[in-house]
Amino acid sequence: MRLKDKTAVITGAAAGIGRATAALFVREGARVIVADQNFEAAQKTCDELGQATSPFACDVSVAAQCELLMRAAEARFGRLDILINNAGFGALGNVVTTDEAVLDRILAVNVKGVFLCSKYAVPLMKKGGGGVIVNTASNTASIGLKDRAAYVASKGAVAALTRSMALDHVADNIRVNCVAPGVTMSSYFDKMLREVPDPAEFRRVLDARQPMRRTGKPEEIAYAFLYLASSESSFATGSMLTVDGGATAE
Repeated sequence: MRLKDKTAVITGAAAGIGRATAALFVREGARVIVADQNFEAAQKTCDELGQATSPFACDVSVAAQCELLMRAAEARFGRLDILINNAGFGALGNVVTTDEAVLDRILAVNVKGVFLCSKYAVPLMKKGGGGVIVNTASNTASIGLKDRAAYVASKGAVAALTRSMALDHVADNIRVNCVAPGVTMSSYFDKMLREVPDPAEFRRVLDARQPMRRTGKPEEIAYAFLYLASSESSFATGSMLTVDGGATAE
């Protein structure tokens, strides 16, 4: 019960890493606002996780919706202790082939979303005496990735923003860190597997590229979020916890 009586907001929480993190936080005693752009999926997640959760529809690129999300957390559970900025997505393409609209949307969700949710979370955390913010970066913030220019740029920005926020709010008793997952099976890869001609071969090649010869599981990444959200990491702020099966070591 490492998060007993804590209230957490998790964005992008209806699937993948976000859902696994929500499930783990509930098991550890937290009350969780399951925020996602897809309200039906958020509601389904809450139905499965129980009464300690509450769904909320939110496009994190829209300031008014982010403000309402944080107000909903306070209204529902009385306080806000933890914010997990997990909502995000990627797309194939380099700087030549990526459409400008795709670039704008990736930056709006992956970077602006972190900025806006934090903007409205920090005052509530200060009112409660402090809190924890954990952002979802990526190991690509450290090593790059071919043909993912917009995504890599966005995750590099998340890592930099994490460090800046940590210094800005350390005096407020708010710790800010980020998790940098490697290739992790999620709804993004599930969608790709449905679209490729040979899903089995795609998965084989994907696994073979990893030093551990497999991709990560959402539950494995969730434990990194738990560590950074709990008092066990009380001396950590401004840090990036990489969980990528050794990819950045190559």
